[in-house]
Amino acid sequence: MYPNQGFNPEVIENLKKELASSRKSYKIVESEDNSDEFVNFYFVGMYEGREVIYDAALYTLRLHHSSEVYDMAEHLAAKKFPNFKGIKYEEDENGNLKPLTSEEEEIGWFMTEIIMEIEEEESVKVQEFVDIDTNHDYGIGLDAAINVEEINDKVISKFVKEFNEDTLVLDDTLYTFQSEEEDVDD
Repeated sequence: MYPNQGFNPEVIENLKKELASSRKSYKIVESEDNSDEFVNFYFVGMYEGREVIYDAALYTLRLHHSSEVYDMAEHLAAKKFPNFKGIKYEEDENGNLKPLTSEEEEIGWFMTEIIMEIEEEESVKVQEFVDIDTNHDYGIGLDAAINVEEINDKVISKFVKEFNEDTLVLDDTLYTFQSEEEDVDD
């Protein structure tokens, strides 16, 4: 009856009970991808007048920018290196990273230079957004990037509340970010 279980009233009711007992408006989807800049979670909201489960991915604008910059660098690498299929890091039997081939290393250096150039020239600009995917496997997919330092409980709760109350205001300012230099102790 419900090929997409995110529209099934029983499944929705079960999630609502789970949320009520946890005293949260959302449930984290356990994943190794979750970080302080990206979180996947479920919440119950309305869509076309009925309750549905949203399968949300919320990330920082900085992470969105990094992703866009990397995608552009990959695109430029594919144009320059006809055999480029992406750089895949593999582990040996001891869990150590296997060395890259000389071509992969050359591509890696090229991409690093391109990324630095893109950031320096500020040629990639991003803004806050919310994308809805109604052809999602589970409920309705929701991708959103917001300009915060980290995605935490307070940020997620505020996002869910404002989304459900239709009071979410997105900043349409275009932003650009620089990679953060990592301090290396000698």
